[in-house]
Amino acid sequence: MFDRRLIECFDWGLLVITLLIGSVGLGVLYSAVTAGDVSAIHVLFKKQIVWMGAGFFIMFTSMLVHYKYLDKGSVAIYAGCVALLIMVLVCGKYVGGSRRWLALGPFTMQPSELMKLSLIIMISSVYSGAASEEGLGFRDLVRPGLVLALPFMLIVKQPDLGTALLLLFITACITLFVKVEKRVFITCASICAAAVPLVWFVLKDYQKARILTFLNPDRDPLGAGYHIIQSKIAIGSGMLFGKGYLKGTQNALAFLPEQHTDFILSVLAEEWGLLGCAVLLFLYFLLLIWGLNISYSCRDMFGSILAFGITIMIFWQIFINVGMIMGLMPVVGVPLPLISYGGSSVITNMAGIGILMNISMRRFASS
Repeated sequence: MFDRRLIECFDWGLLVITLLIGSVGLGVLYSAVTAGDVSAIHVLFKKQIVWMGAGFFIMFTSMLVHYKYLDKGSVAIYAGCVALLIMVLVCGKYVGGSRRWLALGPFTMQPSELMKLSLIIMISSVYSGAASEEGLGFRDLVRPGLVLALPFMLIVKQPDLGTALLLLFITACITLFVKVEKRVFITCASICAAAVPLVWFVLKDYQKARILTFLNPDRDPLGAGYHIIQSKIAIGSGMLFGKGYLKGTQNALAFLPEQHTDFILSVLAEEWGLLGCAVLLFLYFLLLIWGLNISYSCRDMFGSILAFGITIMIFWQIFINVGMIMGLMPVVGVPLPLISYGGSSVITNMAGIGILMNISMRRFASS
């Protein structure tokens, strides 16, 4: 039978924060797509509403089954997502110079988004059995390293360096959260620092161009630097209170590229100004603090690591996207959680929030 304590411990605060962020996302997306063809407005906006509805359904579904079953099924979940990544390379949809999507009738799915959550579940399962007061040793990092390496290489092959690096950041943060031995930390940090210059030689030409454009957008203002320059203009023109809803000129005149996906925050900044962006970032701050509190209060090791991993996944997406549209980071195509258009991103983040609620609701189980 359904435990009444689950209803009593339902996390209404997390639900309200999610609803508010999702509502802001739909409002900004509607404004962003009205800058394009009228026939595309209904397609993109209606699709996002469908995805958002599906996301809330998955979020509530994620709360029903005890999160510890994710520990038992972590290998199957991970293997399924790896299989999807392999399918992308074999029969994926080729768009914009990369093969990242699987076609599902009128919709498309991006398996690399689902891989974020799958990797967190798998890494949490591995670390929950290896964590100790002394910290993780070199041997303890071998299996997590292999778990990361396979999807990392498959996603780089697409190519999608942004998502691949996101997986690396998430895994690194979870590893530090679990705790590593001092000598392991120093050794790994030294290897990473030494490897940074070498990465340049394995990057593709367009990836090198993005980095050079990040360092100097004016080197190619009509080409690679166009995105960042137009984004900065949109953000700056919004000033403190913005130009008003649906009145953004950079957006309405289609000067701002990818305004409904990667650069949707620029639309919000132009129309609602610094104040509007501050409100959204405050909602994100509440979401992150809520997730960290769930992780801290959970007495089960797997649940604690899992909650932290999901929270850090959301954090890195926000951090990279905000830095990207301000020209503080290279353009790598990381969507803004629950704001940017994209079904796979919405589903992944909603499922993650559902798992956070799952852990929060069952906090009494470990007491």
